[in-house]
Amino acid sequence: MTRVFSGMQPSGDPHLGNLLGAWVNWVAMQEDRECVYCVVDLHAITSPAEHDPATLAARTLELATGMLAVGVDPQRSILFVQSHLHEHAECTWLFNCVAGFGELRKMPQFKEKSEGKGDAVSVGLFDYPVLQAADILLYHADEVPVGEDQRHHIELARDIAQRFNHRFATPEAPVFTLPKAVHPPAAARVMDLQDPTVKMSKSASSEKGIISVLDEPKRIEKKIKSAVTDSAGDIRHDRAAKPGVSNLLEILAAATHREVDELAAEYDGGGYGTFKLAVAEAVIELLRPIQDRYAELADDPGEVQRVLADGADRAREVAVPTLQHAKQAMGLLPRG
Repeated sequence: MTRVFSGMQPSGDPHLGNLLGAWVNWVAMQEDRECVYCVVDLHAITSPAEHDPATLAARTLELATGMLAVGVDPQRSILFVQSHLHEHAECTWLFNCVAGFGELRKMPQFKEKSEGKGDAVSVGLFDYPVLQAADILLYHADEVPVGEDQRHHIELARDIAQRFNHRFATPEAPVFTLPKAVHPPAAARVMDLQDPTVKMSKSASSEKGIISVLDEPKRIEKKIKSAVTDSAGDIRHDRAAKPGVSNLLEILAAATHREVDELAAEYDGGGYGTFKLAVAEAVIELLRPIQDRYAELADDPGEVQRVLADGADRAREVAVPTLQHAKQAMGLLPRG
């Protein structure tokens, strides 16, 4: 069976973009794949200015709770916290001795996140694509579902695996599986409500542009009613000319399981007020069962932690022999 690995950082409240862009696919992939899902908390500490120790543990538990609430099933998938397995950090060091400085320096996201920060950039931010490679390769993942912005990182993981196998193994008995990036269709490419030319993101400058999965109904309605549209008044899907309206149409289509063009024809001529109210009501109904399930799980955090501990044990069954094989291949002396 095809094995899938995916992870998410506990760097803020999960939002509608996470749900419709990633989580709906995570749940669907459980039907015909062996899925390994991870809260990648080690990735969340690479930027000192954004790392708040007081909230990291709470956010880690909240994100795991959210994953369970949307339908990640610990009976069918492995769900765990990255830092609960030291094998990820140890494997990263092995890969650091295989990866090249030049190829890391070219990573687009490092260039973007380090711009203007000078010497304040952490080594972790520079090196986190290698940690990401370790996350993936430890589990012999065949597929890694990612957005287009992460494609370079999966290519790096594949290059590292190929280079390692070439240097320390044989074609007949490789140490690591070569992963491939897959781009499952998102339920919607959710954009910021206040700036519909950029993706909805936890790092957005304004909370008004983000719908949290746990936002109360009145808050959701207020945010959608204040979403940026345009002055034309017509409702049609055209990302270039009408990014705000197009974003709301895609959200409504994903929430109601209907076609964008059908919805545009239905609401065109009725005014933006009526249209936005319909979007708000659909999003509220979409999130209601998730919020109810989240509340149930949050009432028993010990059970969520038990699920994560069990997931870590199951993940360790795969990661430990993989790491041992890699160390042996590199010539590291086994402990007597």
